[in-house]
Amino acid sequence: QVRLVESGGGLVQAGGSLRLSCAASGNIFRGDYMGWYRQAPGKQRELVASISNDGSTNYDDSVKGRFTISRDSAKNMLYLQMNSLKPEDTAVYYCNVLAIAMMQGGYWGPGTQVTVSS
Repeated sequence: QVRLVESGGGLVQAGGSLRLSCAASGNIFRGDYMGWYRQAPGKQRELVASISNDGSTNYDDSVKGRFTISRDSAKNMLYLQMNSLKPEDTAVYYCNVLAIAMMQGGYWGPGTQVTVSS
């Protein structure tokens, strides 16, 4: 029933920008927060940005000032504007409801690949 489909990734040079989108379906807005996660090869998945239902946002220090998370709850859409991209941003990016992401064996969508070249 729950489905999360990320899009907008691609190959970009350092300093460039990408805008990621997440289309959600099913009754997934069961918590106060949604977020964007990323997983680079050989690394743990990490939360990079989150947003509450009232619009409050939090960012990992590694992306603060460069990434902006936003949501359109009426359309079940989540977005991540990524500016000033760095090679270390290279990863597969996932969206999720934080309450689902924190569950052991929780659902994850396919993700979208972001590759930043030097």
